[in-house]
Amino acid sequence: MAEFLDLETQDSVRMPWNVLPGTKADAANCAIPISAIYTPLKPLPETTPLLPYSPLRCRTCRSVISPFSIVDFSGNKTWICSFCLQRNHFPAHYQGISDQNIPAELFPQYTTIEYDTTAPSENVQGGASNVFLLVVDTCLIEEELDFLKSALLQVLGIVPENCLIGLITFGTYVHVHELGFGQIPKIHVFKGTKAVTKDQLLEQMGFFAKRPRAAAGVIAGMSDGISHENMSRFLLPASDCEFVLNSIFEELQRDPWPVSADQRAARCTGAALSLAAHLLGICVPGYAARIMTFLGGPSTEGEGAIASKSLSEPIRSHKDLEKDSVTHYHKAVKFYAELSKQLVHQGHVLDVFACALDQVGVAELKVCIERTAGLIVLAESFGHSVFKDSLKRVFLSGAEDLGLASNGVFEINCSKDIKIQGIIGPCASLDKKGPSCSETAIDQGNTTAWKLCGLDKTTSLCIIFDVAKKESPDMTAPSANNQFFFQFLTYYQHSSGKMRLRATTLSRRWVAGTGIKEDLISGFDQEAAAVVLARQVSYKMETEAEFDPVRWLDKSLIHICSQFGEYQKESPTSFSLSRRLSLFPQFMFHLRRSQFVQVFNNSPDETAYFRMILNRENVNDSIVMIQPPLISYSFQSAPEPVFLDVASVAADKILLLDSYFTIVIFHGSTIAAWRKAGYHELPEYQAFAQMLQAPRDDADAIIRERFPVPRLVICDQHGSQARFLLAKLNPSATYNSQNTATPGGDIIFTDDVSFDVFLEHLQCLAVQ
Repeated sequence: MAEFLDLETQDSVRMPWNVLPGTKADAANCAIPISAIYTPLKPLPETTPLLPYSPLRCRTCRSVISPFSIVDFSGNKTWICSFCLQRNHFPAHYQGISDQNIPAELFPQYTTIEYDTTAPSENVQGGASNVFLLVVDTCLIEEELDFLKSALLQVLGIVPENCLIGLITFGTYVHVHELGFGQIPKIHVFKGTKAVTKDQLLEQMGFFAKRPRAAAGVIAGMSDGISHENMSRFLLPASDCEFVLNSIFEELQRDPWPVSADQRAARCTGAALSLAAHLLGICVPGYAARIMTFLGGPSTEGEGAIASKSLSEPIRSHKDLEKDSVTHYHKAVKFYAELSKQLVHQGHVLDVFACALDQVGVAELKVCIERTAGLIVLAESFGHSVFKDSLKRVFLSGAEDLGLASNGVFEINCSKDIKIQGIIGPCASLDKKGPSCSETAIDQGNTTAWKLCGLDKTTSLCIIFDVAKKESPDMTAPSANNQFFFQFLTYYQHSSGKMRLRATTLSRRWVAGTGIKEDLISGFDQEAAAVVLARQVSYKMETEAEFDPVRWLDKSLIHICSQFGEYQKESPTSFSLSRRLSLFPQFMFHLRRSQFVQVFNNSPDETAYFRMILNRENVNDSIVMIQPPLISYSFQSAPEPVFLDVASVAADKILLLDSYFTIVIFHGSTIAAWRKAGYHELPEYQAFAQMLQAPRDDADAIIRERFPVPRLVICDQHGSQARFLLAKLNPSATYNSQNTATPGGDIIFTDDVSFDVFLEHLQCLAVQ
């Protein structure tokens, strides 16, 4: 595993297969597709320089020069593109290069390199183009509204002064606040049930009251007919509008329209978001702008409504979605899909902070959040640390900075025998078709370029490829050029305001014919493979009718075990897996039981939330979600990782479970009794106090680094909240199994099979 982590440090990429099947038939036999999990903005090693110039590109395929390019230093000084084999001349300012004096982009260790492509004439002000449009739900109970106002007032104190801020509040009506009108509060009011076009918005908000509108052309931004004076009525630098915003938030009341006891509040989320998108499209198209939406309940009015006003009609559940008995769902998804196209075209991001005990419509909003690469936080209350700390993290700078960037365009070049099927992740297709596109499209497919409206240090894309080569007689002959090349180009706006291009070029060996099993196994990354299957199964569950996820995962696992395991036919006891594959069945066992596959006991909103986070995080974080690490603290030994098994529970131990969304500190019954007796407060029991504190310190360290901030649960053995731990453990001892709990241990009340039983069945099926 270490060599794959080294490759990730250098190139920010993990691939299930690091030695690739060279033909279509071999690739089909592998069950897991040729794919890569790529993190475009993963911090590079400190030794990697930032090159202060634009890269050299091939004149035929537009790929960027890399250490894999063949360079001729003699005579005319040329380089041969590793993708299309086109010979290119170096420009005049490269004439001083030689085999003793090569530019950084040709150093063999700089397969990933970053260029500052900002033109010298461009005037860049750090953060000047960051725009935050706050869209605030006022249909909340007083306590929740107070929590939200308090959190927003705290955040206003840490927003960089030159960021532009705007405010929209909504309930039954949408209120667009004119922050630049300082004398008295001035608000433009729109009816929540009525769709408003961009032209109607321009008219109603008086954008051309002082100066006539142009006879033709698109009205968009200061370069196309909008004056700075008009823009600054609604979007002001944080330093100029802090007093106005403080006054508005202090006086902000809950939506005044009465709501009867048997009705839901009239909330027009869709209309508010549509107006926010139009306003940003008019004022700052193409600039780094985020619509930060704070939701406290379901939308019930106008376009994008997810539920009716009557409480007698429940909000859709997974069962309703399965039966397709959903009145509002498809209309709402269609509306938000159209909104996502508008936002992607404008280059703007939709972030959602949803805090309610009921559902708010995250399942419907998912398409818009994912296509614009927005942030999502789901919590029970605006007073919860999950919401408050996550919101602060967005604006923090320094070590805890999210590394937010904007206006990204992601492109892929690859060898002619490799085709791109698509990307599962937070991006939107730019419909740039080319010879590298595969006939089979997956999610954002049929293109070689994608828009990333927003991205951060951990945003990761799962790119799925296809092999175009068919089997042919000369395939088995040894070839001098048995390498496939991939190049990932990420053009984005850095938080400093400068435009940058990060180029990652990879080379992977391919093998074909008979006897390739050992070669393929030698390059198998089981963690990356589990994450690719997790993203695939989540995508299939949402797009394919009658899809059985557990059966699909089981078939994939059986296929891999029968292809790459060592065994004698029909002899389960002879079955064994290489060290490279030994953890893979374990990952699959936990993935089958995870919240990505098992939707029981989760609402559609929660399932959509979990899948959105899975689809944007890197391999390490995704593996934590699939198979959470469990650490044991005891007097007998230092903190140590233990099996994710009910057998690890003991009365005299503390367990720390990190399931990514929740961190659980679990006190065994003896530890809990000692704590309740107050022993940790006595000076002679300092060792016990330190043992209680150690998991808290470790949990705090995890919480500080993670976004969204996880929920912390501290519980005792046999207590009601112990379910957060027990639900994740392998049920090796259950109420009806022959294995009894160890003294001081626990059993799990479930009919699920244990990992041992699962493995026995797998061995029987793999050797058939």
